Amino acid sequence: MTTKQQGHIQKWRDDKGFGFIETEAGESVFFHVSEFKAQRRPDVGEQVVFIVGQDNQGRKQAKQVQELGFVQKQMAQKNKQIRQRNQKRSAQADFEAGQKKRSFLGVGFYAVLILLAFTEDLSWLVVGWYVVLGLITYMVYAKDKAAAQSGDWRTPESTLHFLSALGGWVGAMVAQTYLRHKSQKSEFRMTYYLTVLINLAGLLFILAGGGLEVLQELFKTNLPYRP
Repeated sequence: MTTKQQGHIQKWRDDKGFGFIETEAGESVFFHVSEFKAQRRPDVGEQVVFIVGQDNQGRKQAKQVQELGFVQKQMAQKNKQIRQRNQKRSAQADFEAGQKKRSFLGVGFYAVLILLAFTEDLSWLVVGWYVVLGLITYMVYAKDKAAAQSGDWRTPESTLHFLSALGGWVGAMVAQTYLRHKSQKSEFRMTYYLTVLINLAGLLFILAGGGLEVLQELFKTNLPYRP
């Protein structure tokens, strides 16, 4: 591959259509206007990039002469495209890795609930509650994303957070991961994490033996008296 060199136009004969480029090494190289790639005539003193070839008689000649500024601009655009492509690849790799981690987290959480139910440390009703709320929350997220794309009526963020706090946070996590909905807004994400903590605190309260009994007592208290 021929190496490109840099220099400046030392002499230019506009009436003859040729001139000379002084290289960085101080060598003077002939070039013809047909090898100047800009849509104008060369200017004495301007910086150029070129490759060294030979004419029909074997004499040294500069070919593919381009403006240095134009080449630098092209290189900057190319480097920007490469950086953007690399950033997209990196973001996609991070996203796919995050998908796997969140999937394992969701499956692991439900597995723990089922295990606790098998050991009779947790009611199967609670497991069912989490599964149903997870599905409902995922569907609400999907509906909200479709509404956002079509410009229809949106689901309030408070509703999404409420469902998450009630126990649908796994469905919300899956929706954020695979639907890429509500996954970039930092304020929303922080509130979402708060709902997860609130829900887990409630689950620990139930596991400690205080949850279901309290709910049952409240339910009995509010029942109408029947003689």
